[in-house]
Amino acid sequence: MNMKRIIWTSIVLAFALGIFFFSGCAGDEKQTTAQTETQLWTCGMHPEVILDKPGNCPKCGMKLVPVKNTSQGSIAMSGGDEQKSESDMDRKILYWRAPMDPTEIYDHPGKSKMGMDLIPVHEGAETLGGGGTITIDPVTVQNMGVRTDRVQRMDFTRNIRTVGKIEYDEEKLYTVTTKISGWIEKLYVDYEGELIQKGEPLLEIYSPELVTTQEEYLLALNTYKMVSQSSIETIREGAESLLESTRKRLLYWDVPPSTIDRLEKTGEVKKTVLLRSPAKGMVVHKNAVEGMQIKEGMDLYDIADLSTVWVHASIYDNEVPWIKEGQKAEMELSYLPGNKFTGTVDYVYPYLREKARDVHVRLQFANPNLDLKPGMYVNIQFQGRVIPDALVVPSQAVIRSGERNVVFVVRGGGKFEPREVNIGEEGGLDNAFVRVISGLRNGEEIVTSAQFLLDSESRLQEAIQKMLQERKVKMDQGSTMDMKENSGMEGHQH
Repeated sequence: MNMKRIIWTSIVLAFALGIFFFSGCAGDEKQTTAQTETQLWTCGMHPEVILDKPGNCPKCGMKLVPVKNTSQGSIAMSGGDEQKSESDMDRKILYWRAPMDPTEIYDHPGKSKMGMDLIPVHEGAETLGGGGTITIDPVTVQNMGVRTDRVQRMDFTRNIRTVGKIEYDEEKLYTVTTKISGWIEKLYVDYEGELIQKGEPLLEIYSPELVTTQEEYLLALNTYKMVSQSSIETIREGAESLLESTRKRLLYWDVPPSTIDRLEKTGEVKKTVLLRSPAKGMVVHKNAVEGMQIKEGMDLYDIADLSTVWVHASIYDNEVPWIKEGQKAEMELSYLPGNKFTGTVDYVYPYLREKARDVHVRLQFANPNLDLKPGMYVNIQFQGRVIPDALVVPSQAVIRSGERNVVFVVRGGGKFEPREVNIGEEGGLDNAFVRVISGLRNGEEIVTSAQFLLDSESRLQEAIQKMLQERKVKMDQGSTMDMKENSGMEGHQH
């Protein structure tokens, strides 16, 4: 009997040990299988390459490295299950967004631009589909050199610097011509660059035709005096008409009215006619020499009034929105260091010069002391128009890919959210800011350095999530097919 008990006891113990051994192996096998299923491999040079087994990169041939698990690595995608596990009633509403455009956000509920009800975004569910929120260990954040700044509002403007050239004010250029033929009897202004006053004598012209016309005027004047008391109206009117037509001829030849009045009083015919300056300024061109013969219509002098000057400058096409007529501009000259001149934008030309891809701008400056000389090159600084209360961020915070503009928003706890934004003009202090049209709110904390590393990690994690989702879909489809096949075989056996 004792021998039988010993034998049965041995059999039971062996059977129990076998069950324990096989169950342990199965557990290890399942654990190994689970680890193998969750382990992915990527390329250090091509993070978009995600494979489920080790090997070499199909693009560059480098050895693949394992992708760290969420529990082991310092960077991971933020999970959606944690957000779903909390009640929306217990969480703070951060903002409201449009259901069709995640970048259209507001600080209060209402309607979107499309007329749809805005959706509240609770704390912990801030991702707007910009590639996925990522989580980084604080030590890693410090090692990466991540710096942040705040979205802020300011009266936004831009300083534009360019070069220009001083030119004559074309509205104050005068040309002295003659309407009669003759010879220059005397020259009063005989060199270019001479400064003259308005009404100052320029030259005297001898013209036989002018002498004859003066004599005709005196004859018509005497005739008018003789018949002015005549009882015959036609004779009086004829004499008056002849006198008036002769006087107009002298006026049309630029004979001053004072000269005609002197002719009437003295009855003395002058051999020459005196031409005077029509304006104050500088003689910029002279085509008159004493004794030379001149023809009617010949240009004798060009006179420029230098009390104001024009400055022609050029700006790039993306700077045109900041410039408008009437705004102030400052000018500096290397010839007069330390002096600044203030002028205004007189005209913005309505076309783009194709070769230089710039827009021509004309400015006007006062020149009372004649310090501004045509031909000088100058430095121009515009203070652009002001956009009041504009939402701005540092330009370095924006990642420009060509297709979209992304800013990383700090969510606390090591979380960073990629946010697609719509940006406008660049400006601000040292032109280091960019205006945000939509996608951000005032006061949000954003990343200003190392955001390219964050963007790379965000894209990597997004690719991993897509691959895991595709794998899950395939596994679900496979399970469904297995269930259908098993149910079909059971029905057949039955």
